[in-house]
Amino acid sequence: MKKGDPRVRKQDDKDPGAPAPDSKALDDERVAAYLRDHPDFLLRHSDLIETLVPPERRVEGAAGGVVLDLQRFMLERMRGELGDLRRTQGELISMGRSNMAAQSRIHEAVLALLTAPTFERLIETVTDDLSILLDLDVATLCVERRAAEGDEGGEADISVRGLHRLEPGAIDQAMQGRRRIQLLSGIQGDPAIFGPLAGLVRSQAFIRLQISTATPPALLALGARDPEAFEAGQGTELLDFLGRSLELTVRAWLDLPE
Repeated sequence: MKKGDPRVRKQDDKDPGAPAPDSKALDDERVAAYLRDHPDFLLRHSDLIETLVPPERRVEGAAGGVVLDLQRFMLERMRGELGDLRRTQGELISMGRSNMAAQSRIHEAVLALLTAPTFERLIETVTDDLSILLDLDVATLCVERRAAEGDEGGEADISVRGLHRLEPGAIDQAMQGRRRIQLLSGIQGDPAIFGPLAGLVRSQAFIRLQISTATPPALLALGARDPEAFEAGQGTELLDFLGRSLELTVRAWLDLPE
C-alpha cells in the first residue's frame, strides 16, 4: 500500500480540530465511584484534606449543576464531633465526681462505725444513721434465727433492738445463692428485710456479713427510692469495704472468733 493511499490517512492521521476523548470525565467518574465505595477514605488520608480546595458557598455550577459547600460540611461535621467529645468529657467528669462523693460517704460511714462508743450505739449507727450518711432511704441489719431457737447450740445470739430477724436460709434466698454482694434495681422492697419502709425501696444493695463462725448468717441491706441508685454491673468495692468494716467491728465488740 502506497504512502499516499487515502486509506492510510484515514487510519493514521488525526484531525487536529476533532475533540479529544473526555478522559477527565472518565477519571472523575472512577474517583467518585471509589469514594462512594470507600466513604472513610478522607479519614484514612486526612492529610489530603489540606490539599483540597473546597468551595466557599453553594453556587450553581458551570454546567447548571450545584456545587456543594464542602468546607461548610466539614466544619459542621467537626462541630458535631466536638460536641460529642464535650458530652463524653462531661459524662466522665460527672461520673468521677459521683465516684468521689460515694467514696467520701463510705469513708464517713466506716468512721462512724469505728467510733461508736458502745455495741448498742454501733447497731443504732447502722439502722438509724447509715442511710443518712450514704444518702439513701433505709438501711437495716438482718440476722437469721438459729435453726432451733432457744436450744443450746454454742452460737452467740445477737439480740439488740433495731435488728431484723429472718428465718434460716432467708439470706441465701434473698441473695439468690452464696454471692457476697447483690445489686438490684426496679424492685419492690421486702418488708421482712426493710420493715415498714419497704414501700419506698425501688433499688437495693445486699451485703452478706460473715461476722463469725459462732454467729448466725447476717445481712446489711441498703435501699433507695431511686430505681437507679443500685444496678447490676456497678462497682462493689466500696460496698465490700463497708461490709468488711462492719464485720470486724461487730466481731471486736462481741469478742468473737473469726
